[in-house]
Amino acid sequence: MKTFTHIGFCPVRDLLVRINSKWATLVLATLNANGTMRFGEILKTIGDVSQRMLSVTLRSLEDDGMIKRNVFAEVPPRVEYELTDKGRSFMPILDSLVSWALENGKNVE
Repeated sequence: MKTFTHIGFCPVRDLLVRINSKWATLVLATLNANGTMRFGEILKTIGDVSQRMLSVTLRSLEDDGMIKRNVFAEVPPRVEYELTDKGRSFMPILDSLVSWALENGKNVE
């Protein structure tokens, strides 16, 4: 029998914990739809996320290797975010989830 208990390593549980915030999912979907973006552009695109929460989410996704943060030595400094290969490889899964949510969301409420 397959189990999903948190004894030892459980890749399913561990992955769900990391991406199980609406902000992480929305950031990944936004970067996938729009390509490379600056912080302010992501903030405007998502709309109702606070600057602090977006900053924490971006840092977490970067630590997980899902997005890349590019800093340009300009005045003022320019920072851009983009999906990594790992992030792009996750997008078909996320796209399926988004499609399912759009088709079934009203029935789940």
